[in-house]
Amino acid sequence: MFNVISGIFNIADLRKKFMYTLGMIILFRMGSHIPVAGVDPAKLQNLFSQGNILSFLDLFTGGALMRFSIFAMGIIPFINASIIVQLLTVVIPHLEELHKEGEAGRKQIARYTRYLTVVLATFEGFGMSFWFRGVMFDGYNFLFFLVGTVISLTAGSTMVMWFSELITEHGIGNGASLLIFVGIVARIPSYIAQTVTLVRGGASILGVGFLIASFLAMIVGIVIIQEGQRRIQVQYAKRIVGRKMYGGQSTYIPLRVNQGGVIPIIFASSILLFPATIAQFIPNPTVQNIIGLISPSGNLYMVFFFILIFFFTYFYTAITFNPVELAENIKKYGGFITGIRPGRPTAEYLEYVITRLTLVGALFLACVAIVPSVVEKLTHITSFQGLGGTALLIMVGVAMDLVRQIETHLVTRQYEGLLA
Repeated sequence: MFNVISGIFNIADLRKKFMYTLGMIILFRMGSHIPVAGVDPAKLQNLFSQGNILSFLDLFTGGALMRFSIFAMGIIPFINASIIVQLLTVVIPHLEELHKEGEAGRKQIARYTRYLTVVLATFEGFGMSFWFRGVMFDGYNFLFFLVGTVISLTAGSTMVMWFSELITEHGIGNGASLLIFVGIVARIPSYIAQTVTLVRGGASILGVGFLIASFLAMIVGIVIIQEGQRRIQVQYAKRIVGRKMYGGQSTYIPLRVNQGGVIPIIFASSILLFPATIAQFIPNPTVQNIIGLISPSGNLYMVFFFILIFFFTYFYTAITFNPVELAENIKKYGGFITGIRPGRPTAEYLEYVITRLTLVGALFLACVAIVPSVVEKLTHITSFQGLGGTALLIMVGVAMDLVRQIETHLVTRQYEGLLA
């Protein structure tokens, strides 16, 4: 760890990337404190004190929603657009062809995602304007509030999307995941302060200790599963080309237990938040009660969350891991898996292994998402309600990915020094 930290400041290129990422994060945090015009802070605080879905949504914005700033929607429209485009890639042949065209096709898909992000941000901006109309200053014109809020929130979401893409391209780590990570970390001091208040008010110190111990145990489990791999040995036959002999070595294919990382749980959270958000804009009590069942405080939320995590874990693994293509590449270069015939049998074997690994990964993700809620009900400590399994998985996953990318830069730098 100390080598990673020292490497950031000792290597000029890595230091430049780190400072660039830090600059984007600072701009993101500054924007989260710029409020939308016409909002009464006292009324806004009263709205959030009611303990509705707003507090859960605020987790992904780092407090920007609670302040109703221009970044109140954060990266959520971009994530929703990414989910929709990835789902359509499997359904629409044109998008599937673009996905197979390599870098040029991926750039075109990214352009479609940006356009859809703006559309979703505008739509959600309208909904949020009506949702927050009760926090306007007395006598403030609603039409001005509506137009100003939609423009501010749409521009803010577009800017956050731009920040995330700049971080991904010129900085360190995945921009979207890193901004969510920063938003979660920014809320931790308030969680600690709330816990201290609860303890002073008579809450059980033993309950707080049990809650913290469960968080630490989950972090250890997340690290173990995230780093877990199934290594499939591949043997390459010897080939003689001219006077030289190639091949003859043995290598392995590293298949991760959690192939999707934090993506499935982020996707599942975003999908479940969408109907719960829409329900706030429909005055029909029946519709609100039905959709309220799958809101974070609803009775069926955990059931649907569990199902969606399974779906997105298998879905993301299916679009990122192609056993047929991998089997063909192994066969093309004269390799084979011990005891498995090359070609189609190899593809079937790889698919069998990845399906079993994905099952373990999906169960792990589902448990991580549900266990904190169970512990919270047992201990009656609600101050860390926002810091659940979703937040922990994102925090640990993004932190590990960030350290891994820095280590890759360090190793690459060492090889460049040897070649020079």
